[in-house]
Order: sequence, then C-alpha cells, then structure tokens
Amino acid sequence: MFRALARASATLGPQVAGWARTMATRQLLVAPPEALLRPLSIPNRLLLGPGPSNLAPRVLVAGGKQMIGHMHKEMFQIMDDIKQGIQYVFQTKNPLTLAISGSGHCALEAALFNILEPGDPFLVGVNGIWGQRAADIGERIGARVHPMIKDPGNHYTLQELEEALAQHKPVLLFLTQGESSSGVLQPLDGYGELCHRYNCLLLVDSVASLCGTPIYMDQQGIDVLYSGSQKVLNSPPGTSLISFSDKAKNKIYTRKTKPVSFYLDMKWLANIWGCDGKPRIYHHTTPVVSLYSLRESLALIAEQGLENSWRQHREVTAYLHGRLQGLGLQLFVKDPALRLPTVTAVAVPAGYDWRDIINYVMDHFDIEITGGLGPSMGKVLRIGLLGCNATRENVDRVIQALQEALQRCSRNKL
Repeated sequence: MFRALARASATLGPQVAGWARTMATRQLLVAPPEALLRPLSIPNRLLLGPGPSNLAPRVLVAGGKQMIGHMHKEMFQIMDDIKQGIQYVFQTKNPLTLAISGSGHCALEAALFNILEPGDPFLVGVNGIWGQRAADIGERIGARVHPMIKDPGNHYTLQELEEALAQHKPVLLFLTQGESSSGVLQPLDGYGELCHRYNCLLLVDSVASLCGTPIYMDQQGIDVLYSGSQKVLNSPPGTSLISFSDKAKNKIYTRKTKPVSFYLDMKWLANIWGCDGKPRIYHHTTPVVSLYSLRESLALIAEQGLENSWRQHREVTAYLHGRLQGLGLQLFVKDPALRLPTVTAVAVPAGYDWRDIINYVMDHFDIEITGGLGPSMGKVLRIGLLGCNATRENVDRVIQALQEALQRCSRNKL
C-alpha cells in the first residue's frame, strides 16, 4: 500500500506543484474584515416590542448544544417531540403538523403555496400588515384575491364574512387572530363552521397570539394554522409552526399543479417530518440547533400549561393597560374584549413624535418598544409582553421609561 501511495505521489507531484504555483500567483483582493477580528459584542436589552422576545434561559442553553446530523435518528426524535408540542399548543390531532425551516412569513407562504392554485378565489381579511402580506402572496401565486379592507384596530364579524363568502365563493379565507400591528384580537368561534358551510377553508395567522390567548384548532374548525417561534415561545426567530386539517390536506394532495415552491412543498415536508408514514427522505437540511431551541420552548409551555400561560398574559397585560392609562395614554383598540393580550397598541399622544419616544426608551433604559407597522405606522406605539417577558416587574420598568420619555420628548416645549 505504501509503495502504491509513493508511486501516486511521484506521479501527481508536478500537478500538485502546478496547483500550488497557480494559487501562489493569485493575490487576495479582499482583506480579512477588521470587524470580524474583534470579539462579538451584544447589548443586554429588554425586548418589549411585538417580537422577537428575550430567550428563556433553558432555550439559551439548548442553543449552545453540539450539532448532530439532520437525518440522525436522535434528530428525528426531536422532530417528533416538536410535532407533539405543536399539536398541544394548537390543540389539534392533525397528523400533518410540523415545523417550517423559516420564520412566520415562511409558514404563511407554505400555507398559501400549498393550498392555492392559479385562478382560485381567495378571500383575505386585511385589517393590518399581515392581511396585506397574505393578499400580496396570493396575487403572486395567481389566485383571484378579494381583500376585505378595514382600518387598523377593527375586526371581522360573522355577518360581514358570510356576505363576502356568499359573494366571492372563495376556496380559502385568511384571518389574523392577533394583528400585532394594531393590537386587535380577532374572535374565531363560529368562523370555521361558517367557512365550511360555503365550502371554504379557514387559514389563521396566530404568530403574535399563540400561547398568549386561547385557540382551539380542531374545535374551532380551523383548517390551516401557523405561528412563529420568536413571540410567546421565547425561541430564536427562524422556525415556525404549521398544521393542516384533513380537508386542507385533501386540497393539497388533489392539486392539479405543483406548488410554486419546492422548498415549501408540503408533500416533501410531510415526509421529512414523519407525517406520511413512509421512510424519511432528504429534502433540505433542517436548522438543527434552532430545532433544539424550539423543542425546549414547547417543553416549557407544556410544563407551565396552556391555561396558565393564557392567564399569565391576560393578567399582566391588564396591569399594563391600567398603568398606561394612569400616564394619560389611550389604548388604540377601544373594546377591551378585542385587545390582544400579547401586544398592546397605544395611540401616539398629541405633541409627540413616536420616534422620539421609542428612541429615548431604548437609549436611556435599554428597553425596546416599537412604533406601528404597515397601516398603523405613525399612529401607535406597541408594547409586547411575550412569554417569560410577561411580568409585572417588566411592566413597571417600561412604565418608568415611558414616564420619563413623555416628560423629555414633548415637542410642545419647542
């Protein structure tokens, strides 16, 4: 063997030398970036915007664990744990339940790419930015999009939806349970049943609401439900949760055309997530370490209990509302029953620029709150109490910061 290796080396010698000379004659045009030669520095901030939220300590530990292969049996077990966790937080027994390798936007695209085909009528509740995005994606697919546009802070009644269902006869209706851009909570009881009477599937965005307010996928007749990892779950952004009812699965498996995305093709994803009962086949390299974190986030919710998590957010947010009103601020959503328990929108007070307020709170207190988004831009300030951040102590901290900001940032003094 050694003689053979020696002969091969002698034979390849001139060629290897040639490679070396070729490499040596190439001058590097880009120097190592100076920024990357310095240690990574991350500020210690309290994230009280609409997300992402601060990571739970146990989730941080999970993110520091060593890599394993994405097709290892131990990874498949972690994925199975995640599926069961999603079924719990969604309150569903749907077999086609899994995590998407991408943020909540990716889950929205996965839902629409797999359900809609060109020419399908698509009814969209547009009362904020997420309805706008859903309508945009539907148009890109070639669906016949029918937007129901409402001002930020408003919701949809059963009567309004029935009229639209009768008029447009859509195959799919999109609603956002927790519209984080305005802080409004969309009721869902009866909406799935109504859709099914009109042979329409119901798709619900619960990115900003999951685990902060009740949702019952099976009992409420929701056909497609998705959420994100970075809100109440206190996990890193970059993974999302999704589930399909049997009706929705049938729509996917009887398509006349392939979904426009291979990466988000649900038949492939169902296989790699063990949802189809067949041996798993490589589709894409899943974000292994992020899935460790997501698994632990779901485990924390399972240990706390959904009902306890709902109560925590309801009670702490009620305390926040009282403290905000004590500062003379007005809540953007007038009806208390329609206020989202995870993200609160406050009307920007007269005489202030919203940018001045959020910048002051960030610069002087290392606390993130945000302005509006999409249709609510310039109209509101948004404060998020998400998962482990939903505490009375954090409410007191942000109220102190806001009180000082309001004293210092008024433009009436100019």
